[in-house]
Amino acid sequence: MKIQKVTDASFGKYGKVLTEYELDGILKEMEHTPLPKDVIYVPSVEELEALPVAEVFKNRAYGGLPIQIGYCNGDNHKLNAVEYHRSSEINIAVTDMILLIGMQQDIEADYTYDTSKIEAFLVPAGTAIEVYATTLHYAPCTAAEGGFRCVVILPAGTNTELTFPAGKSGEDRLITAKNKWLIAHAEAGIEGAFCGLRGENITLV
Repeated sequence: MKIQKVTDASFGKYGKVLTEYELDGILKEMEHTPLPKDVIYVPSVEELEALPVAEVFKNRAYGGLPIQIGYCNGDNHKLNAVEYHRSSEINIAVTDMILLIGMQQDIEADYTYDTSKIEAFLVPAGTAIEVYATTLHYAPCTAAEGGFRCVVILPAGTNTELTFPAGKSGEDRLITAKNKWLIAHAEAGIEGAFCGLRGENITLV
């Protein structure tokens, strides 16, 4: 699979590189986070949210809305699923990592999605990107031996446990957490998820 760069023009429909933020503090704080052999996602981390740059992201990236800053770390080589939110997501690559992404507009009327439409982009260490709300994404993939670390910034409450019953039909059946709509691949074995990914469960080696 061709691996493009987030600085390529082809990334423009999915998101953009953010250059106006001071990242040294948050990158240093991320050195203390775990790096397991599987994948771990923590939506909100007090130490990250206490950094001065958190207020800058809140005001400049989200127009003053409450945000949460967490991380997704691990060692991953498969697509497994795609998700989307009703809001942009900001990722900061602490290590080199690869994103497998697509477009929400390519989801079929029955909420299936053809994985042949997925594209891969390298995000170099130290790079912050905005991933648009209409961009399908999931856990990053490993780009270098040892795994990846990624800061994840979203509106507060995103990806937390539902406090209402998810629907059984239409788009409602994709809701797996607050502000999270997910389509899984059957091979991934994600319990309770709608398995609507058609085609290869893309693997990067």
